Amino acid sequence: MTMPVIELRGVSRRYDDGPPALREASLTVRPGEAVAILGPSGSGKSTLLNLIAGLDRPDTGTVTVDGVRVDQLGEAGSARYRRSKIGMVFQFFNLLDDLTVTDNVVLPARLAGMARGEADRRAAELLEALGIDRHARAYPGRLSGGERQRVAVARALMNRPALLLADEPTGALDTAAGQDVSRLLTALNSEGQTIVMVTHDLALARSCTNRTVRIADGRITEDIPSQAVAPQAVASEAAR
Repeated sequence: MTMPVIELRGVSRRYDDGPPALREASLTVRPGEAVAILGPSGSGKSTLLNLIAGLDRPDTGTVTVDGVRVDQLGEAGSARYRRSKIGMVFQFFNLLDDLTVTDNVVLPARLAGMARGEADRRAAELLEALGIDRHARAYPGRLSGGERQRVAVARALMNRPALLLADEPTGALDTAAGQDVSRLLTALNSEGQTIVMVTHDLALARSCTNRTVRIADGRITEDIPSQAVAPQAVASEAAR
């Protein structure tokens, strides 16, 4: 059987003297799945995402992503892991306004040591594949919300990550732009990209994921796969 992209076993996390943010959570995500993490504010969704991203460590349990024991990494190792294994898309884009679209997209590759020429070629492929190559020399402030989120997705895919993490990716967008990003995520998953998305939006979860995990009070209360999981197809060269 194919090795899971994500494997959490008995993961718990408590902050200060409050109740556990996450309680004995176990979760397995396999290549080609698109998983929506649903739950009210304070349920543990963000904690789960941060543990997978190596931005936080569990008090108990293990976190393994693409063969890496993330819970055992130090600060430098966590940074290398995020550059090589995952791409992250945020609600508010997190683009650098004083850099052009291309410079925003190539940044992760440059930090990982990729030569500028190779990085520029990779960025150009991604921008073309995502339909925003005409904005390559523009600055993010000149783009619409949907276009900025596409730039953020291109940046997240720059280093060909095993896993794409999306934190409320349509939360700052209007309905039309949100539907555009939903279609983009669906297309990426159909090409084989593994996606884990935190969202409050049930319609978004239904439209572009094939599995729903619900969290309440730090516990995984429901894990519902669809009948058809996205195939583990090899992604197109531009989107891998």
